[in-house]
Amino acid sequence: MSSLAVRKPAPAAGTTPGTAQGPPPRRRIALVPTLTLLLGALYCLLPVAWVVIAATKSGSELFSTFTFLPGSGFADNLSDLNAYREGVYWQWMGNSALYAGVGALLSTAVSAISGYALAIYRFKGREAVFSVLMAGVLMPPVILAIPQYLLLAKADLADTYWSVLLPLVLSPYGVYLSRIYAAAAVPADVVEAGRMDGASEWRIFTRIALPMMVPGLVTVFLFQFVAVWNNFLLPFIMLSDDEKFPITLGLYTLLEQGSNTPALYTLVITGALLAVIPLIALFLVIQRFWSLDLLSGAVKS
Repeated sequence: MSSLAVRKPAPAAGTTPGTAQGPPPRRRIALVPTLTLLLGALYCLLPVAWVVIAATKSGSELFSTFTFLPGSGFADNLSDLNAYREGVYWQWMGNSALYAGVGALLSTAVSAISGYALAIYRFKGREAVFSVLMAGVLMPPVILAIPQYLLLAKADLADTYWSVLLPLVLSPYGVYLSRIYAAAAVPADVVEAGRMDGASEWRIFTRIALPMMVPGLVTVFLFQFVAVWNNFLLPFIMLSDDEKFPITLGLYTLLEQGSNTPALYTLVITGALLAVIPLIALFLVIQRFWSLDLLSGAVKS
């Protein structure tokens, strides 16, 4: 009597013998962090969405119902904001652009020179200087605000544009990032080759090292620009003339007046929406330079 051999089907691709077909356990586990990130993004974007929608509502629509449906008062809100105190809002926006733009440029320049020097040169006390800078990173700004005010008041610079700009020139965090990036992006052999060719130290820095550091300096500029644009405590302590106020302090004064004049709340919300637009535009522009710099560095290497 002959026996027939039973041929078992081959296991499907991606499965192991003895297990049921289905998505791998790792793929199911990966859904947890994805959902967590989506919930975090929703949590962060929900206030932004509310500001965008609330800026389109009139005063009666804003206080009558709480809905995420757009209103019909955006044009009137813009007109009222533009007419408030003969357009002082745009003066505040210009002040913020001045503080953030000039302050970020000066801070980036100081951070580039300081970070390059700490990364390339070997001198006595280098690590001590870097440790002091790291302590400055950990120092809360509120602790430094009052001493800075006393020093600038002694120099008769309080309530001036310089009283806001000068404390922003040195950024310990910017120096830290510049040193880390210079140590990684500027090879010591390239610096030595420049010295052997007779180039001065300043020429080596400006013509060789600085172009290599551009992606890192773009990051420093962006961080410092956003920090200065959103800065409230330093202008609040330094300035008393509201024509020198940045946008953060100007909107705060509007919000305080809104307790007595509720109609100003719509101006505050509309002004807050307009104040975010320059930051978004700057990030999009700088992101383009980030991509170009990184791609060019990859091609050169």
